[in-house]
Amino acid sequence: MFRLRSFRVCSRRLFHSGAVSRDQVLDQLQTCSAEDQVFDVVGRNKAKLSASHVSYAIGQLWKFQRERPHMLRTIEQVRNHPQFLTLQVLAENKISLMDDASVVDMLYVVLRLQVEHHDSLVQQLVTEAWNRLERLQMATLSKFAVCLSDQFLQHSPLMGQITQIVSQRLDSIQDARVLTPLMNSIFALVSPQLRDALFKKADFLLDQTNPLHFNNPRRVVQFLRNVKQIHRPLLEKCNQLLLQNVPRMDVEHISIILGLYHSMQYNNCDFRLAVRQRLMELVDTSTDPATFTKLFASLGPLGGQGVREGLESTALLLADELNPHQALGVVETMEEMQCRNLQLINKMVAVLLKNLETYRSVEITRITQSLILLHCQNPQIFSRLRAKLLHHLQGSVYPYEVTMLTRVLSVLPSPRPDEAVLSRVNAVIPQCNLNDLNTYAMVIAKWIRNDPSYRHNTSSKYVRLLQTLNRCGRERLHGFESLDGVLEEVKCLSGEWFDEMLLEETMVTMQKLIDQVSWTNVHELGVYLTRTNYFCAALMDRIASVTIENIDKIHYSATYSILLPFAVLNYDPPKAEEFFDVCIQHFTPYISSLDPHLLVLFAYALALADYFPEEVVREIFNVDFLAKLDAHLETFPDALNMRIRLRLMELNRAVCLECPEFQVPWFHERYCKRLQKRANSSISPAQQQIHKMLGDVLGGMNCAKVGVLTPYFYTVDFELVLDRHLHPVPYSEPIQLQISESGNVHWQSGSADRERTELPSGARRIALEFLDSKSFCKNSWHMKGEAMMKKRHLEILGYHVLQIPHFEWNSMELSTEDAWKEYLRKKIFSDDL
Repeated sequence: MFRLRSFRVCSRRLFHSGAVSRDQVLDQLQTCSAEDQVFDVVGRNKAKLSASHVSYAIGQLWKFQRERPHMLRTIEQVRNHPQFLTLQVLAENKISLMDDASVVDMLYVVLRLQVEHHDSLVQQLVTEAWNRLERLQMATLSKFAVCLSDQFLQHSPLMGQITQIVSQRLDSIQDARVLTPLMNSIFALVSPQLRDALFKKADFLLDQTNPLHFNNPRRVVQFLRNVKQIHRPLLEKCNQLLLQNVPRMDVEHISIILGLYHSMQYNNCDFRLAVRQRLMELVDTSTDPATFTKLFASLGPLGGQGVREGLESTALLLADELNPHQALGVVETMEEMQCRNLQLINKMVAVLLKNLETYRSVEITRITQSLILLHCQNPQIFSRLRAKLLHHLQGSVYPYEVTMLTRVLSVLPSPRPDEAVLSRVNAVIPQCNLNDLNTYAMVIAKWIRNDPSYRHNTSSKYVRLLQTLNRCGRERLHGFESLDGVLEEVKCLSGEWFDEMLLEETMVTMQKLIDQVSWTNVHELGVYLTRTNYFCAALMDRIASVTIENIDKIHYSATYSILLPFAVLNYDPPKAEEFFDVCIQHFTPYISSLDPHLLVLFAYALALADYFPEEVVREIFNVDFLAKLDAHLETFPDALNMRIRLRLMELNRAVCLECPEFQVPWFHERYCKRLQKRANSSISPAQQQIHKMLGDVLGGMNCAKVGVLTPYFYTVDFELVLDRHLHPVPYSEPIQLQISESGNVHWQSGSADRERTELPSGARRIALEFLDSKSFCKNSWHMKGEAMMKKRHLEILGYHVLQIPHFEWNSMELSTEDAWKEYLRKKIFSDDL
């Protein structure tokens, strides 16, 4: 009996302990389906809540918010609930009881719930995770690094420790979802060696990752943007993965990726076309202000006229619902679209005026620039903007900010700059880089033009500022010890001040650092030489030799930038044939991978240099390629669209004239006629002067035609015919001089569209070309590639080409009319004919 009673007691104890072992509080939290239910459980069980309960409850609060669209989230209400404060206090008291992952998860969630960074809970969580840093798993470390980035601690000693751990344990990371957030968190502190190791690891892990996880390649692209290193193979791989996922993307994801590509100046035509199609599908569902703003910014620049008009109509309806940030985004996109919808412009101005006090200095500058380019005619907003710009300028101590504000102030109407502006500019100039100094040079030039007192005071404040600019610019150039550093600062510079004061010294500095030209920077150096039109044989020889030696390391798309200065500046380096051949052989296997417009530009550059690879020519001049090119050009800005079409015409002309064996048809006749109708046929005073003197030299004005249109639509400045005895042959048609209402001089020969008459036996058709400064390199009398190609083509068309360089015509030796006439006689009647 006692044994039976004892058994019953033990049984009751066992069953009772089993019931007690169930976590009733956790069960209640797990059944919650809304924030109020979570708070209710917390309120009823404050004394029972353990560390795991607190972690789970806060995690649930974020889970419910995350599942809602952004516009329906109630984060502020959650954060202000009395029971949320209870959870914060309990979390602080139980941090030491949490495991490593829970500490970091808690920090991640409270930051997502927008708890202030200086809140004691956030501070204690960061401190606790820091104390456990060395033992954190890499996945947990990755999330912790993201939390630190959210708190703007990218440059902190703590992030430095994380960077060191990543460097030591990089091989242990086997998941792209762990690596890619880490990369973007530590980007500011990585060494070149660690950066390259991260590139290699990301490349490997992207191949192992589910291609449907498009956030991984997106974060890799973000890292490339952050470290300002365009690793082309990795970027192309990311783009291919993103392209596969476009049908699954929403407007926000597309907007982020397009923003990254834009900031990197990277364009992929297939991606742009796919994105445009996807955005068109999402138009009807993008009706709330937040989503529509992103759609407007993404689709507006890609869409055609009908799409743009539809977007503008929707923007007009939603304008009053936009918050300040959204309104700014719409206005900047309108500028990019070159919007001329006055009703929408005026509406957005009203929205901006209403929110003007909420904008920071950088946003005020962006608004001002956009409204000026939109030709806004509202004086009230410009007056308010000027006052805001001055206010921010007077309080700013950062050189980049002072430069930005001063530049934008200079484009607003004002009789002269305030003394406060001049004082601030003078104070920051010694701290500026070359780009900022160039900005100040352009600003000072505007001040001088707008200030009449300058003419009467040569030792004015402007002169002193310019002297300071020149001194600081030279000092900065002389201080460079890295070629990459020079290229980083000068690659976007242009303008009279830089060209006159620093361009020569920049080239001297680059030549001193010529040993630093390597396969990693040859393409940037090539772009810079092309853009400046500066002929420097030493640098170009170095580019050629480095390219030949390292062609296998260079991405195929970079060969265009490398070849371009040699084609444009008309220079053959030592081993020129080998140089061009290795470049052509390097990119030819990838011609189907290049964007169509880039292949056209590539082929045109080769044509300038008199190279016509048959495989490239046949790839371009087929129906499928041209149809693909047309589709891609629809997504381009008008100016770039027109430039590519012009280059295609010039390439078509070059192939027809120089490679008739390829049997490529000339299909640009109608295009050229349209261009001819739109073109201004006025000629320069020098050409007018030459024509008048040709009449005296040749024995009559009817012995030379002006502005003659050749087959394939070249325009020849002057055409004349000499018989076998070198006597001028007069034209039977009258040649008339006309002056338009605008004062432009036009010459009419009446023969532009007619077939040329047959020449008498033994006669020669002469093309006399006046070459202005655009036909020569900036620093020398070395003729550029376009002028040389035109000469080749005119000779193929049967002309004997004579060229009059501007520096000969305008020289001191030819300062009298008789000297000019004698110069023309020698040119035309020389024994060379």
